[in-house]
Amino acid sequence: MNIFVVNCGSSSIKYQFFKWPHQSPICSGLVERIGLENSIITHKVYQDGTEKVIERVLEYADHEMGMKEVGKLLTEPGIGVIQNPEEIESVGHRIVHGGESFSKTTVITPGVKEEIKRLSTLAPLHNPGHYIGITVSEKIFTKATQIAVFDTAFHQTMPEKAFRYALPESLYTENSIRVYGFHGTSHKYVTGQALSYLDNPNAKIITVHLGNGCSMAAVNAGVCVDTSMGLTPLDGLIMGTRTGSIDASVVFHMVSQLGYDIEQVNTLFNKRSGMLGLTGFSDMRDILKAIDAGDKNAKLAYDMYAYRIKKFIGSYAAALNGLDAIVFTAGVGENDAALREMVCTDMGFFGITIDVEKNKVRSKENREINLPEGKVKVLIIPTNEELEIAKECFELIETKETIA
Repeated sequence: MNIFVVNCGSSSIKYQFFKWPHQSPICSGLVERIGLENSIITHKVYQDGTEKVIERVLEYADHEMGMKEVGKLLTEPGIGVIQNPEEIESVGHRIVHGGESFSKTTVITPGVKEEIKRLSTLAPLHNPGHYIGITVSEKIFTKATQIAVFDTAFHQTMPEKAFRYALPESLYTENSIRVYGFHGTSHKYVTGQALSYLDNPNAKIITVHLGNGCSMAAVNAGVCVDTSMGLTPLDGLIMGTRTGSIDASVVFHMVSQLGYDIEQVNTLFNKRSGMLGLTGFSDMRDILKAIDAGDKNAKLAYDMYAYRIKKFIGSYAAALNGLDAIVFTAGVGENDAALREMVCTDMGFFGITIDVEKNKVRSKENREINLPEGKVKVLIIPTNEELEIAKECFELIETKETIA
């Protein structure tokens, strides 16, 4: 089955193409700076163990122009992987916010499109771009089944005691204010990998997704029971540019006493805080260089970052009433050995240990870095959201065909 996976943002299109059941992409790419001068498309084709890279500039591109260029590259002589866009059988769309409307992967109908559009109030930076991506894909890949895979879906199994806020009930029942959680496709993928690695379908696992955005999930036998992000991706862990959990009174104080307006606070909390606000850098590699150079603010920020993760591990171990494994994933989680060591040090009460030498080894394979006597497995599992989306598209279409 030819499956095209697409993630449309406000100014970008990321994509991968799979010939399922092969789990390595045939090609992938990124369209950047959509809507600006000199939009760029970087297209990679993987053939016979080699990677061919094509870069092109698209003047004054919009999403439709960007997607049309992708369609041309997919069929271009010499680098094409299909003869015609009509050969694409499924397009899997990553959708950040599905609210309470969507708890599983869903075939996109006009009604589904409108609900994704309506939910833009909860994800104004993401869902509008996804909506455009669906609309454009319907024009380009006319024979494909368009499918939505929601970042929030994996967390819809949380019990009400975990997802409700202590606010008047009407704000939940009438305005949908509750915990939704994000990075669900990543959490679901690494959970499946961990259960397979542990050979234990009933394992109690804490998944730790650390990139520019960061989140954690408590998972019992493959079912999410709690997660760190909330109504939006702002809550929980300290992130590249986001505050993470913070006393709501800080907002009131900044507005009433310091002269900020609400939009300024929103921008500050989402785009200028976190590690960027603490250190001047949002990239962990730059922060580690600053620490090596003796920057005390960078060291403090790094300590705060690790400490927040440790606190969530403690609370989630309580929520799960036990713990079989911790999974580190995403850019920082997979690559920052020092951070993993900080998180797992002085955690003996929970049975968490770390083998310092194993932790330093770089690999793209799933692996454990705990000491042999450690009661809790500490795993590094590279995430692959695009592969998970392709898998869910295939399974949904196969199920529909079987029922038919």
